[in-house]
Amino acid sequence: MLINFSVGNFRSIKEPITLSMVAANITAKNKELDTENLFNDSGITLLKSAVIYGANASGKSNFLRAFTFMKRFVLHSTNTNSEDRIDITPFLLSTETENKPTYIEVVFLLDNVRYRYGFEVDQTRVHTEWLYRTVKRESELFWREEDSIKVRAGFKGGKGVARKTRHNALFLSVADKWNVDIAKQLISWFKSINVISGLDDKSYLGFTINQLVENQSVSRQIMEFTKHMDLGISAVHAEKTKTDLSFLSTLQQTDHLPQEVRDALLTTDWFVTAVKTVHNRYGESNKKIGQVEFDLDEYESEGTKKAFALSGPLLHTLQNGQILFIDELDARMHPLMTRYIVELFNSTITNPRNAQLLFVTHDINLLDNHLFRRDQIWFTEKDRYGATDMYSLVEYKMGIRNDASFKSDYVAGKYGAIPYIGNIKRLIGESYE
Repeated sequence: MLINFSVGNFRSIKEPITLSMVAANITAKNKELDTENLFNDSGITLLKSAVIYGANASGKSNFLRAFTFMKRFVLHSTNTNSEDRIDITPFLLSTETENKPTYIEVVFLLDNVRYRYGFEVDQTRVHTEWLYRTVKRESELFWREEDSIKVRAGFKGGKGVARKTRHNALFLSVADKWNVDIAKQLISWFKSINVISGLDDKSYLGFTINQLVENQSVSRQIMEFTKHMDLGISAVHAEKTKTDLSFLSTLQQTDHLPQEVRDALLTTDWFVTAVKTVHNRYGESNKKIGQVEFDLDEYESEGTKKAFALSGPLLHTLQNGQILFIDELDARMHPLMTRYIVELFNSTITNPRNAQLLFVTHDINLLDNHLFRRDQIWFTEKDRYGATDMYSLVEYKMGIRNDASFKSDYVAGKYGAIPYIGNIKRLIGESYE
């Protein structure tokens, strides 16, 4: 489970900012939220969900990009050469930070044990890297300073791996490749976390289709999910169609391919999977007379296609008690649909394994004290120098009452993190006078 995530000197983020999933010592206006939206793991009370608001270009997406980078670098830093540069961008609007490393750290629970792992990295090398474990008290498992790696007894099997670690690869990643048990456990945790974009549902549509085809229990849940979304769909299923690639034999573009590759293309059965949605069909007096199938990609709306694509990652996360990050959750979806998704996580019934959802949105209809506690609502805002700051509603300096109208106060600018738009009449009016 995620406890907190911190990042500094990354894109628009200059000074380190931290989002915490630890529940604050507060009471919600809606008392049900104090039980439904929280859970206890290893003596720590955590949030099931958190939402980030802010103006466009305030740094919301950059915060999620930082975790995407961390996951990718942890999983793949060993799959590079010593000459390869690291794909990282520091805060470039200040001479103080442009040549300094990016700082990233995550604190999480795995099998009732608390871990704190992080690193500092620039485009050329890993400068520092650390791992701590807390059982009764926090203890260091390893500490890296440039090319010097100190491995403690708790990181069993890691000492012999230290000298195999390149300057531009993470020691944790190398230890995983050499089958160090604790490293493999932590790598599995990173693999279990999904970070997806609400603007690019095609990137996870394949996962949902695979769940629909391969997993009967999830397939039933996907169908129920689409029904509850009120999309007018009575059923959904996938059809595999064999693809005829014989035309490749006549294409000159394939001449450069090795003969064995061309033979494999022509002799292997290739299939394309199409998703079909089922709708009721009516006759006279609106009497149901049957059903008709539509191709999802050709006939359904963009919102319907997104809802279907999201269903796979959402249900998989809930079923396995994992963590899901979503950027622009509300894009192309009705506000009641996004609220329904949040309610799935904020429930002991639909989320019995305490999965966690962290998402970015502009949907102010979710700013409701009957849906979120104050510690679940976060804001990003840039200062006059272009640097992103992050703060939660529970730590807002003016203090917020339990019965406050989060939505009205946010739109009125009480919490900041909104765009300040100039006088449009002056912009257009003076041009035509």
